[in-house]
Amino acid sequence: MKFFYLLLIICIISCSEKSTIEKKNFTNHFYDIAFELRDNGQIDSSFSYFYKAKDIFLQENDSFGVGKCLTNLAIIQENKGDYFGSQETSLSALHYFNNKDSLQYKYLSINYNSLGIAAAKLKNYREAIRFYTQALNFSSDLQDKALYQNNLGNSYTNNKNYNQAINIYNDALKIDNINGIIYSKTLTNLAFTKWLQNKNYNPIPEFQKALNIRLKENDNWGLNSSYAHIADYYLRSNPDSAKIYAKKMLDVARQIKSPDDQIEALQKLITLENSQNSKHYFQVYQNLSDSLQTARNKAKNQFALIRYETEKNKADFLKAKAESTERQNKIIVRNIIVISLFGLLIFAYFYYRRRQKILRQEKLLEVKNTELKYSKKVHDKVANRIYQLMSQVENTEIIDKDSLLFGLENAYETSRDISYDNKEVNENQNFSEQLHKMLDSYSSGSVKLISNGNTEKLWESVNFQNKTEVYLILQELMTNMKKHSQANIVSIKFSKDNSRINISYTDNGIGIKNLSPKNGLQNMENRINAINGTIIFDTETNNLLKINISFPV
Repeated sequence: MKFFYLLLIICIISCSEKSTIEKKNFTNHFYDIAFELRDNGQIDSSFSYFYKAKDIFLQENDSFGVGKCLTNLAIIQENKGDYFGSQETSLSALHYFNNKDSLQYKYLSINYNSLGIAAAKLKNYREAIRFYTQALNFSSDLQDKALYQNNLGNSYTNNKNYNQAINIYNDALKIDNINGIIYSKTLTNLAFTKWLQNKNYNPIPEFQKALNIRLKENDNWGLNSSYAHIADYYLRSNPDSAKIYAKKMLDVARQIKSPDDQIEALQKLITLENSQNSKHYFQVYQNLSDSLQTARNKAKNQFALIRYETEKNKADFLKAKAESTERQNKIIVRNIIVISLFGLLIFAYFYYRRRQKILRQEKLLEVKNTELKYSKKVHDKVANRIYQLMSQVENTEIIDKDSLLFGLENAYETSRDISYDNKEVNENQNFSEQLHKMLDSYSSGSVKLISNGNTEKLWESVNFQNKTEVYLILQELMTNMKKHSQANIVSIKFSKDNSRINISYTDNGIGIKNLSPKNGLQNMENRINAINGTIIFDTETNNLLKINISFPV
């Protein structure tokens, strides 16, 4: 059995170790590929691999990995104009981040910033303010803080809360070692907000300073913003200047491939140009607006299709994995069954050997018990009977030949039929009389027997088996008395006390200390134990041998 359990444990441990090693060596290759594709401009493919990587992280119970994938998916959706989809994905990502783990703060701030951008694009500036504030709370990088403060300030500006926006921009300008791009962004946003708050304010010095920095840094996205702000400032006071900066904005917007900024520049030019050129710009604006809407709808559908295909592939993969797991489980079950059968065979073999050994021992014990049984029967039924006849011959002056022959024949028949378990006591005859006759046969001229209390009423509630045992015990006792005690007076008293029968034997012989009765006394003890009785020998009272026998009815 130990060998069987050992095999079973080895099988389970090997399966467990294999699973642990596979998990330890796990690397999400989809996640790395997604970044490579994004950096190479393959945005749609990048989206697909981020989605696949998310599912792998889910299978590995890596919540942080899932949150990172969802954040990147949301950024891609926002860049493609799927603002509602981006918000939904970013909000899902929040469930997988742990806001008590400082190692995750970087991605938490990025995710909240993405939520703020999507809300701002949908012109939900109150929500944008809330999300940008959260991004600042989780940000520890100074450059990121300055960037998020600009986004937050823009939302306050768009919500016409100019004082709050100005305070935030001023705070951003105080950040140490702020780089030129972010500094110019903050400077132009601050100047633009001050002008919106007070139309008499001249923002051109700050606009020009920010523009020079952006030209030096080759910051086309920043130039696009500067040209937009300057055009807006000159829109009423100096339309020609406004038109020049609007055209510059359109050129830069086309270079950076920003359809939203192109549309904004075209809207300015439609207002500033003459009717003929305005008509041209309007046509371009209409075509671009339609294309932009079509592209955004296509992006939404494409993202939905990618999700559908990924989920379908995931379902197919899970189905195949389930089938593979089922096959593996069947193999494991089969191996367990084989090992179990092998173990059962080993157990059956050793059990069979042990059982055979036990049977051999039981057979030897049975033989010994049988030998003992027949030895007791020979002793009780034959030897004692013969000794009884010898006692009669010894103590009778005139021998009745027929009676002696009858007794010998009876002993012969008993010995011949002993294997058939003939009974010494006849169940159909009066037991007290049979007992009296047996005891009286030991009485002689030299041995006087006194018996008292042996009545049939005494034995009414005693079963036949117990009667037989009592008969044989007393027969053994009388035989030993006759052989060894040298007594001339024997007293046997029978009585009943509650539910027990008591037999008190007394003789005035030499006692039992100097005797060596061997099997006789042992037989008596065995028989009294068989009927749950007790036998007590007392040789210390007045040099008399007293034996008290007691057994339950």
